[in-house]
Order: sequence, then structure tokens, then C-alpha cells
Amino acid sequence: MPDYLDDLRLAHVLADNADAATMDRFKALDLKVETKPDMTPVTEADRAAEDLIRGQLQRARPRDAILGEEYGIEGTGPRRWVIDPIDGTKNYVRGVPVWATLIALMEAAEGGYQPVVGVVSAPALGRRWWAAKGHGAFTGRSLSSATRLQVSQVSKLTDASFAYSSLSGWEDKGRLGGFLDLTREVWRTRAYGDFWPYMMVAEGSVDICAEPELSLWDMAATAIVVTEAGGTFTGLDGRPGPHSGNAAASNGLLHDEFLGYLNERY
Repeated sequence: MPDYLDDLRLAHVLADNADAATMDRFKALDLKVETKPDMTPVTEADRAAEDLIRGQLQRARPRDAILGEEYGIEGTGPRRWVIDPIDGTKNYVRGVPVWATLIALMEAAEGGYQPVVGVVSAPALGRRWWAAKGHGAFTGRSLSSATRLQVSQVSKLTDASFAYSSLSGWEDKGRLGGFLDLTREVWRTRAYGDFWPYMMVAEGSVDICAEPELSLWDMAATAIVVTEAGGTFTGLDGRPGPHSGNAAASNGLLHDEFLGYLNERY
């Protein structure tokens, strides 16, 4: 099996350069913000970071395909880099430090492309998380200064901390009833939002998290970090990986039970 460590090192370099570009414009008074056709915001920093990553990948991995939130798919082949230049653009626009650049490498496998490398870099928080298939998941400031991640061992929902992004998405999808039942069952709920709950699941500080609607670039990097930390990452339908258009992540011990709540539609 390939060890993917060269790809992981490259992903760190890409994240370093993206961090420099995004931090340079974070809280800038003249930041340019536009609204995309799906009514979500996009900034000049989103586009600049994706441009930067794409340019470096085209030089370093010219045979690989690239899928990014801002510019779509480019290239074909068994290896595909998946990029979200700023996950949490609304936070970025308002000066909230909870946002990150997500970089993943996916490889063709039975059942579709699967993530084999993931880097989640949140420079305004001073945090970075990463994983490569078969090598575990880590957090730290660099590859040489890292702590291995391990999910929690909480085995009862009544002891679990549950993280999510917002209530409105669950209501829009007709899943609010089951969602609220779950919030009443667990020990604690917090709406940290975006990439951060998944990283907390990987760290063991949160036990379960879920979102009702996501794109592949929101999930590819976070999925491998969670699974390499010993956790479980599926869609709400229970399908493993980042392919269902929504996500549920857990320490594995609670997964089936908490999915049962989120699939109650009323």
C-alpha cells in the first residue's frame, strides 16, 4: 500500500501558503465579498487561496485532478485533490476565527474515490490537524511537533457531548424532531460549527457531531482525520465516507444509536 507521506508533506506546504494568504486578508477593512448563485458568500481570499493551491498542485502533481469549491473540477485520473480554500467563510467575513483551509487527496477505490490524505489548517486559531491513510491522525504546528489524536471512549449518549452547526438546516431537511430529541438525550450540546466539531471528535473532546447538508470539499479532509483517529465518519444514511451530501461523525461507540435519532423524520 502506498504510504502517502510525500503527499501529506505536500499538503502541509500547500496549507502553509494558503494560511499566509488568508491571514493576510483576515479582518481587512477593504475585503471584497460577493454572493454566489447559491446565496453563500465568497471573498477574494477564498479565490486567492484556491488559485494558490491549484497552481502549486499543477506544478508538483501535474497528473492529478483537482476539485475545488470555487473553480470546480479540473483533470481526470485515479487521484484527485479536493480543496475548500476557506471552510467557514461567513465567520471569516465577520472576523470570527473559526475557519480553516481543507486539503484532501482522494484515490479511486471500490465504491468510489476515498480520502487518503487530509489537512485541516485553522491559522486564526493557531491549530492544524492532519492524517494519512494507515498512519494515524495528528495535531500540532508541524509534522515534527505533533500529538497523535484519539477519539473518546464515551459509550452512553447520556454522557456524550454533541456538536452541530445550526438548527435551521435540520428543520429545512425535515429532521428537526429527531435532532431535538437527541439534544435532550445527550449530556451537552454546542454549536461550534463548520470543520471544528469533526476535529474535536478526532481529539476526543466531543463525542458526536453531524450536519444535514454538506459538499464533498467540506468533508473529504475531515473524514480521514476522524477515521484515522479511530472514529467513524458516515452520511446520515450510514454510508461510510464523505459521499452522502451530509455527515455524521462519532467515536464509533455511539454511532448507530445517534444516527437513529437523526433519521427520525417528523
